[in-house]
Amino acid sequence: MIVFNKPYLTGKETQYIQEAVQTGKISGNGDFTKRCQKYFEDKYGFGKCLLTTSCTDALEMSAILLDIQPGDEVIVPSYTFVSSALAFVREGAVIRFADSNENHPNIAVSEIEKLITPKTKAIVVVHYAGFACDMDEIMALSEKHNIPVVEDAAQAIDNYFIDKNGNKRALGSIGHLSTFSFHETKNIISGEGGLLAINDPKYFNRAEILWEKGTNRAEFFRGEVNKYGWVDTGSSFLPSEVIAAFLWAQLENMEDIQTKRLHIWDYYYKNLKELAEKGHFELPVLNGNSTNNAHMFYIICNSLEERSALIKYMRAQDVQAVFHYLSLHKSEYYEDKFQEDRTIPNSDKFENQLLRLPLYYELSDTDLEQVVASIKGFFEK
Repeated sequence: MIVFNKPYLTGKETQYIQEAVQTGKISGNGDFTKRCQKYFEDKYGFGKCLLTTSCTDALEMSAILLDIQPGDEVIVPSYTFVSSALAFVREGAVIRFADSNENHPNIAVSEIEKLITPKTKAIVVVHYAGFACDMDEIMALSEKHNIPVVEDAAQAIDNYFIDKNGNKRALGSIGHLSTFSFHETKNIISGEGGLLAINDPKYFNRAEILWEKGTNRAEFFRGEVNKYGWVDTGSSFLPSEVIAAFLWAQLENMEDIQTKRLHIWDYYYKNLKELAEKGHFELPVLNGNSTNNAHMFYIICNSLEERSALIKYMRAQDVQAVFHYLSLHKSEYYEDKFQEDRTIPNSDKFENQLLRLPLYYELSDTDLEQVVASIKGFFEK
């Protein structure tokens, strides 16, 4: 069976974990944590970076930093993982769900301005499959209405937005705050783990306090204060050195991992293009404003019934393909809270028709041939 995902180990993870343990400090914010944070700041131009135990934690820190209060409104795409909304719901926010673009799951910019009210306190954008949202337009709206932007870049590590002047900017470096995931399904992994990138300096000091359980302990250890205490709200957001050590082994091999994933992505695109041109399904849209980090390869089937039949057929051919998100505005938890008289059709389309193919480092060309053959076999029948 060609499984949908298989975590890739570079070979250095256990060595670095052992090194971390031998230092006698494994509770977090040690040498490996600092290495990882500096890596992101230096390589991608992020402001201040803080490792977290998950992308969900990074989003929850964002909600606290933005001082979200009960009744505040936050704009979030409906087609995303629950954490994109949950982090703000926990602070009492009302979620205004935005639809996707017609040809891509990313948030439709035209939807955002329609949803802005005097109560809007944040705009959350998700770079689906790693492809950039239209950050020129989104940041223009942010400036026009004085609303901070949170980039949920969980899938977008090592990818870039190409602005209207042709300049490349790392995803996660553009919004006021951004979040990343190192879950085992991502390009770079640590099992669980995340990162908060703070690009607006006004949030720097408080972010570190929230990260350290509401204390100014980090300042104390740097010698900036002569004692530390409880000064704000917060939680235990920082991961252990064991997680950071695992992550460092992955970051050292970023180029190799990305090269292999791009090879897989390009293989799928090249070998499925003919079927797409015949109208059997749609391929991912390659917009000119985004590079490609090969986080995910998906196809858009013509109907829910066809997708279900294709999944079943591929499984019979020993290939595991899976669908993705369910529209959050229709979820069991939120449907009674979504009182708006409007539909969100594009999100529902992707819920019913998007299918993800296996994509991980250890897939061989022979494996890829089998995946493609299973799809071709289905449509030949």
